[in-house]
Amino acid sequence: MRIDPMKLQSKQSLFRDYKNNYQAIADRFAYNPQEESIWKDRLSHLGAQSYQRSELAGVLKNMNTKWDAPESTFGNIDKLKDEDSVVVIAGQQAGLLTGPLYSVHKIISVLQLAREKEKELEKPVLPVFWIAGEDHDFDEIHHVMMRNEGQMDKMTIGHQPEVKSSVSEITIDQEKAAEWLNDVFRMVKETEHTHDFYREVKRHLEQSETYTDFFARLVYHLFPEEGLVLVDAHDPEVRRLESSYFTKMIEQNQPIAAGVYGILQKNRHEGYETLLDSEVDDAHLFYHRDGERILLMRDEHGDFRGKNNEVVLSEEELLRTAEETPEKLSNNVVTRPLMQESLFPVLAFIGGPGEINYWSALKPAFEAVGLCMPPVLPRMSFTLMDRKTARNLEHFQIQPEDAIRTGVGEQKMKWISSMSTPPIHHLSEQVKVEIERIHAPMREKAADLGADLQQLADKNLEYIMENIAFLEKKMNRSVEDRFQYEMSLFDEMETILHPGNGLQERMWNILPWVNAQGKSLFQEMNRHHLSFDHDHYVVYL
Repeated sequence: MRIDPMKLQSKQSLFRDYKNNYQAIADRFAYNPQEESIWKDRLSHLGAQSYQRSELAGVLKNMNTKWDAPESTFGNIDKLKDEDSVVVIAGQQAGLLTGPLYSVHKIISVLQLAREKEKELEKPVLPVFWIAGEDHDFDEIHHVMMRNEGQMDKMTIGHQPEVKSSVSEITIDQEKAAEWLNDVFRMVKETEHTHDFYREVKRHLEQSETYTDFFARLVYHLFPEEGLVLVDAHDPEVRRLESSYFTKMIEQNQPIAAGVYGILQKNRHEGYETLLDSEVDDAHLFYHRDGERILLMRDEHGDFRGKNNEVVLSEEELLRTAEETPEKLSNNVVTRPLMQESLFPVLAFIGGPGEINYWSALKPAFEAVGLCMPPVLPRMSFTLMDRKTARNLEHFQIQPEDAIRTGVGEQKMKWISSMSTPPIHHLSEQVKVEIERIHAPMREKAADLGADLQQLADKNLEYIMENIAFLEKKMNRSVEDRFQYEMSLFDEMETILHPGNGLQERMWNILPWVNAQGKSLFQEMNRHHLSFDHDHYVVYL
C-alpha cells in the first residue's frame, strides 16, 4: 500500500477560507488549528473543568459490552477516569455497512490525531466516535450505493419504520435485512475474502437489535486493535448523565438561538454558504413522545411547541422533563456539539466540510452555556485506487489527480477524437470555419436587402452548424462503437474515481474494497503516519 497526498480545492468557500485564509473567519472559532500553541492552551483549559468521568466510563463500559467491543476499547474507557485524559472526537449517523466511505475516513482521522497528540502532549488522548443514534431520518441511512453495469445503484433495505423514531430505537427487521445483505453481496465478485466477510457481517447483523448496534459491531470488526471508543448518543444511560446539561440549554435557549442566527446572517452577508437552517425562535432540541421525535421551537409566550403543534410544553414542564426523564429529550446539530463538550473533555473535534460550515455559527451557543468551543480540524479525505484503475490511468496518460478532481469525461472525448485522422472534432471545427467564411457574402447581401432576410440568413447558418455538430456526434458514436472496450475502461475509471460527479468517499461504501482487499484494509491505512496538512490522499492498493 502506498499513500500519496494531493491538493484538492473545496467547492465551499467557507471551508476554503478555514483551511487557507483563517483570519477571514477567525472570529467564528476559538482556536486557530494551524497554531501549535493551541494544544497546550486547550489542555490547560480542560484541566480547569469538571466532568462525570467515572459515571461516563461506567455507561460506556455497559454500552460497549453489548457490542462485544475489543479489550483495547475497554482499556481506553478505563483511562477516561484519569483526570489528565482528554479525547479527540468525531461523529456520524449509523449507516448501513458503516455508510459512505467518509465514515471510516473520519474514524481514521480520529485515531491519527489521538495518536499524534498523545505522543506530543504526553497525556492520555482517547479516540472517541459519537454515533448520532438520535437521528430519525431513516431515508439517509437505509441504503448503500453499489456499482452495477457501469453505474452506481442505490440498494435500499426493505424496512419502513411506522413512525419517525430515532435510529437507536428502530428494531431491525432481520428477515428483510438478511435479504438485503444477500442482494448487496451478490453485486461483488467472489474473492478469497468474500465468504468470511459475508459470514462475519451476517453474524454481526443477527446479533444486533438496532441499526446502531449493527453499525457499532461492524466498526469494531474493522478496527479491533486501535482502542476506539464508540458512544451511542441516544442511549438512555447517556441521557441520564445529560440531565443538568439539558437544563442549561433550556434556560439559555434564547441566547443560543439568537447567537447562532446572528452568525448565520453574517455568513450570508459575507457571501458564505449557509448549510445550517436556523431561525431565531428555534429551540434546537427534540422531544420524544410515543416513539416519535418532535423538533421544538419557542413561541411568543415562551412556551416550547412542536413545529406542527404536536406538543406544547411550558419552560417549567420542559425543565422538569430534563430533570426527571431526560431520555425524552435529544439534540439537533446546534446543541449536539454542546452536549459533546459537556460530557467529554474534548481536546479536538474532527469534522467534514459541511460540519465545519455549520460549526462556524456555533461559537455564541457554546458561550451562552459557559463552554469554550474546542479546536476544529478538517477530517482526512481519501480515494482508494485499485491496481487495474491505476494501470488504466497510466495507459491513457491521465493524471490521478485530474481524474479525482473532475473525472475522465473530457479525456474520454479527446481519446475518441484522436482515433480518426484527422481527429473528428478538429475536422468539424475546420469545416465550420470554412462554411462561415463561404456563407458570409450571402449574409452580407441579405442584410442589405432587409432585417427579415438578415435574420433568415443568420438562422440558415445556425441550422447548417447544428447539422455539422449532429454529424460530428454521429461520427464520434461510430468510433465509440468500434472501441467499446476502451469506452468501458473510461466509464469504469469515472465510476470508481469520480462517481456522481463527486468524490469516491461520498458514494462508495466499504463492501467492494474489503471484499477485494480484506478486512484489515483500513487498519493498514491507519498504520501510516498521515498529516492533517494535506487536502486529500490517494491510496494505491
